[in-house]
Formats: sequence, structure tokens, C-alpha cells
Amino acid sequence: MDAKLSTLQDFFNRWAEPIVLMQLVTLAAAVVAALLVSHSAHRWHRLRSRRLAPPSWRMRLVEGLVIQAGFFAALIVILFVRAALAMRRLDTDVLDTALELLAALMLVRLAVYLLRLLLGDRQWVRAWETRTTVLLWVVIASQLIGWFGFLEGYLDGIDLLPGKARFSLWALLKGLVVIGGFVLIASVVARAVERRVMRMENVAVSARIGIAKSAHFVLVSLGVMLGVNAAGVDLTALTVLTGAIGLGLGFGLQAIASNFVSGFVLLMDKSIKPGDVISFTGHTGTSTESFGWVEALRGRYVVVRDRDGVETLVPNQQLVMNPVINWSYSDRRIRLKLPVRISYRDDPELALDILLRATAGHPRVLHQPAPVSRLMQFSETGMDLELRFWIADPQNGVNNVRSDVNRAIWRLFREAGITIPVAQREVLVYSAGTSLPAGTAPAVQTPGTGSA
Repeated sequence: MDAKLSTLQDFFNRWAEPIVLMQLVTLAAAVVAALLVSHSAHRWHRLRSRRLAPPSWRMRLVEGLVIQAGFFAALIVILFVRAALAMRRLDTDVLDTALELLAALMLVRLAVYLLRLLLGDRQWVRAWETRTTVLLWVVIASQLIGWFGFLEGYLDGIDLLPGKARFSLWALLKGLVVIGGFVLIASVVARAVERRVMRMENVAVSARIGIAKSAHFVLVSLGVMLGVNAAGVDLTALTVLTGAIGLGLGFGLQAIASNFVSGFVLLMDKSIKPGDVISFTGHTGTSTESFGWVEALRGRYVVVRDRDGVETLVPNQQLVMNPVINWSYSDRRIRLKLPVRISYRDDPELALDILLRATAGHPRVLHQPAPVSRLMQFSETGMDLELRFWIADPQNGVNNVRSDVNRAIWRLFREAGITIPVAQREVLVYSAGTSLPAGTAPAVQTPGTGSA
């Protein structure tokens, strides 16, 4: 007990020495200077970035310097005080250790920033940037201070699988770190391959997307296997656990796996590609139900944008299993049909000619194939006509063309005096004691029913 008290007393006496207190005050001043300089630098960068064009390599360089600005301020303060103490031949052990930790922090922060740029500056990478930096720096700092061996021994003593096969918490953490490192390297390589493939203008867009996603999947899977091998994880000890997890994932992720496989099918057979005009209906024709444009093909879903600007995420499996009308699969030209009914008092030949004239001058109606008009049938209330014409740009809308031509038909019909009949029914009611009008046939009496 006396030995422990003596050790604690020596520890506090050591930190209570004036030279040590001076170095601690220097570190506190360095932290304050780092916070002030970092806050000012980030505020200046935010105001400057709002007035500049899209990010370039110069802006990336400036952002990197802004990130390191606070660290440089702390480094200058520590170096200045250490130089003053060294000139007087005073102890600088605390400042030397602080310089090592600060240098490690600056290198880790720079490495994480470069990793974020290599991964495409994605939002989730930005969200984890600070946490990853702190975690890596804590591990490196514990190694520099000398605590790493103690931490390793403590974690290695925690056995996760009691029995013959030993699998400690330290082995798990080491495996996760090694596997994560290999996956990050594979992701960076996959990102570079994707950028290279997407610049191939002589390859179809769907083929480029398929190659990029396949390369990303293969490289990441290879990174996981290499990471497991490099971590030295004994997978035989995890056979039962991985089997149970695999069985659960097999049932739980069945729909997700089906969507991923369907996505690769869509990319390979090129049935649907970015820019196509599609609609989801159960029948063929030019119906505009669920009409939209394919914005992008993702691993699990397809982004479809309708004319209202709403983006719908359609699962890939739905496009593979259900009927989908691709209006631009092999030829963007589509034929539109406009049914019109006229009265029996009007001349059908004149009406057919007016229907053709209604399409004249419209910039989106094709002249080849030429528009045609047909007399389809004689109905109860009039003669059914139909105007058929072709357009070559359904991505610019279909109903707007229908509206323009229908308005022209209505205007020309009114000028020519052609009427569109309205369905009417005349019901005559007579009382039982009133005699029927002349020429009206009496109701037929059904035998056995009596008089009505």
C-alpha cells in the first residue's frame, strides 16, 4: 500500500514541476490557437466557396490547407516554445511527445481527406470523416505513448467463442480493420475503373454502367476475401455462426438479391437504358399511364422521372417480371390515335379531310409515314372516325400533341358546321287509362302473365 502511495506521489510531483506546468500551459495555448485559426479559416472558406465555380483541383488544394490550418497554428506555438526551452537546455519531453502526436494527427487527417476525394467526395464519407480521423489517431497515439501493448493484451484476453477454438475480441477488431482497409483500397480502384469506363464514348451507356458495376462488385468482393486471408481469421471457428447468419440473410435479403440480379439483367440485355421513355401498363398501345423517362440505373432500382418532375424508384425486379412499354426500345417513333364521332347529318368525306388538315403545320407530327383518317364504324348516335399520325419524340410528351390536334379538330369542325353528337335517350311515360297515340304499337302480352 505504501508503495502505491509513493508511486502516485511521484507521479503528481512529476507533473507539478514548473517546467512541466509550463509545457502544459503551452499545449493549452496551442489548442486555443488551433481552434481560433481553424474557425476563422473555415468561415473564410465557406464565404469564398459560395462565389466560385464548381470544385477544381485548386479549390481542393485550398480546402486541404484550410483543414490543416488549425494544426499548423498549434505546431508553430509548440515549436516556438520548444525552441526557447531548448536554448536554455531545459526539459522538453512533454512538448516532444505532443509534437509526435500532432504530426500523427496531421498525417491521418490528410490521409482521410485524400481518401474522401478518391471515393468521389460522397456525403456518407464526409459524415464519417471526423470520426475516422479520431479513431485512427487514437490507435496511432496509443502506440506512440506505449499503451498499445497493454490494450492489445487486454482485448486479446476476451474470448468470444469459449471452447477449443479461440477467437478473441482483439482478433475480431484486427480482422475488421484489415478487411476494411482492403475494401477501401478495392473501392478506390473500382472508382478509378468506373471513371475510366464511363469516359468511353464508343460504348453504349448501359454497357458502360454494367461494366462499372460489375467491376466494383468483383473488386470489393476480392478485397473482402484478401482482407479475411490477411487478417488470419480462422473461419472454421465461425462455421456455425456464419451458417446461421447466412441462412437468415438468405431469407431476409431474398428480394434485395433478386433486385440486384435483375439490375444486371437489365444492364446486359439493354432492354431499358438511361434516356428511354417507358410506361407501366398491362396492355400495349399509346396509353400514358405511369409515363416517364429513365434517369439512371442503380444496383437495386431504376430512377424514373415523370412529367411532373417526380422521381420514382422502381425496383429492378418489377421491370423484369412485369410488362413494361419501352417507347424508345428500337425506334422512338410512335403512332397516336384520336377517335372522333360526327352526326349522321354531316358529310363523312369532308370530316375525314378536316382530320388530316388538323395535323398540317404541327412541328412534331411526321409527314412520313403520313397521317391517315378512317371511318371505323356506325354507332347508335353517329359515325366513329379516327385520326392516326406519328411522332418521333415521345420524350417531349404525348398528351400535349393530343391536345394541340384535338383543339385544331374542334376549330375546323366549327368552321365547317360539322357537329359532334351527344348521346341522348327519350323516355315516354303513359298512364294506364290513357289511350296510346296513333301509330304506337301496344306492349306484347306474355302468355300466362295476365294483363299489364
